[in-house]
Amino acid sequence: MKTLEGKVAIVAGGARDIGRAVSEKLAAEGARVVVNYFSNPEYGEETVAAIEAAGGTAMAVAGDMTSKSDVDNLVSKTREAFGDSIDVLVNVVGGLVARKSLAEMDDEFFDRLMRLNVTSTFLTTQAVVPHMKSGASIVNFASQAGRDGGGPGASAYATSKGAVMTFTRAMAKELGPSNIRVNCVCPGMISTTFHDVFTKDEVRGNVAAATPLRREGAATEVADLVFYLASSGSSFVTGASIDINGGLLFS
Repeated sequence: MKTLEGKVAIVAGGARDIGRAVSEKLAAEGARVVVNYFSNPEYGEETVAAIEAAGGTAMAVAGDMTSKSDVDNLVSKTREAFGDSIDVLVNVVGGLVARKSLAEMDDEFFDRLMRLNVTSTFLTTQAVVPHMKSGASIVNFASQAGRDGGGPGASAYATSKGAVMTFTRAMAKELGPSNIRVNCVCPGMISTTFHDVFTKDEVRGNVAAATPLRREGAATEVADLVFYLASSGSSFVTGASIDINGGLLFS
């Protein structure tokens, strides 16, 4: 029997890069997966098609996870399709948007980063928890930047990811008595379009060379960690923010 057989999982931001790898991994382990995407239906359709081609079950739902109404719609469609109970929530939604120094940022930009990375996690958690039972799991996404302050122009992003780690710890305490676990992953340099857009090739090369494992990580490796945290194999792990960075940073 597959580890997540019969479980229902929502992956917010689950249609591309790490999110897609997570969606596919959870489906491969037997979960019925709801793949949330924001503005590109083709990403959601491609992810669902890949899951179904591999014998899994999935559906795609559009939505802006910084919008309460969109989050509520995601939860409603999940329950309509797969029943009242939700077993796994993975909050992949987030982004850097742009690299800006303190002098270059205005309050609108700072607020946008907080909403994208922190408010989205709060809204999905608040909406999903009432439909979770004992043994359910929430996995949030922070970043190595939340540990070390981030690279040049990433102070707002790093600050928001630090907040995600703190929110994770707080929810672990609040939801622990209901046996709902809340954990967080902190990826370092993972080979995704995020770094294709925001990180220069020479910087990526330098980081890989300085990493003990001498390479970037893969989205599938992050997905494997998420699966562990979502499964009963990590039944006594909660409130943890787990680094996955090839040994570049120890916390």
